[in-house]
Amino acid sequence: MKRMLDFADACARVEDHLWREYRIRVITRNVPDPSTGDLDGAEIHIDFEVDDELRLFLLAHLFGHTVQWNASPRSFDLGRPQTPPVREELIAELVEYEREAARYGLSLLRDAGIFHLDQWFSDFTACDMDYLANYYRTGVSGNFREFWSDGADLMTPGTIPEFEPAKRVFRLDGIVI
Repeated sequence: MKRMLDFADACARVEDHLWREYRIRVITRNVPDPSTGDLDGAEIHIDFEVDDELRLFLLAHLFGHTVQWNASPRSFDLGRPQTPPVREELIAELVEYEREAARYGLSLLRDAGIFHLDQWFSDFTACDMDYLANYYRTGVSGNFREFWSDGADLMTPGTIPEFEPAKRVFRLDGIVI
């Protein structure tokens, strides 16, 4: 069960951890609609209008992609634009790419001392992956929360590989939904 008062504190803890441990800057700015966050391999940008709950998810999720982009050339390629409808084989690979990013994100939360939001993060991740799979199949983007359901299988944290954040391009030059 999510506790609303925890999200602001968790965001502050995660942002501090991102800077201290990885030298990843978090920038709050106007991210063009319909996106709410972006990354470039060295920075994470979050839209100034998102609430603390979405901000926390984006911090963890985009950190996961930051790790992937800096550790695997294939992951960087998967993060580039995909024009729906996408082949089912590629959708399976994209879902695994998202799952791996989420596992790194869960490790980030734990490394920042946040252990009580595993179910929330697992539910949010399942919602995001279902939304993305639907988008890649249909090309329809809309309210991702329509894909929410409580009680997703708990994610397991992933071992964050050593990596050096390196600036590439923002995904808005590609795709973030």
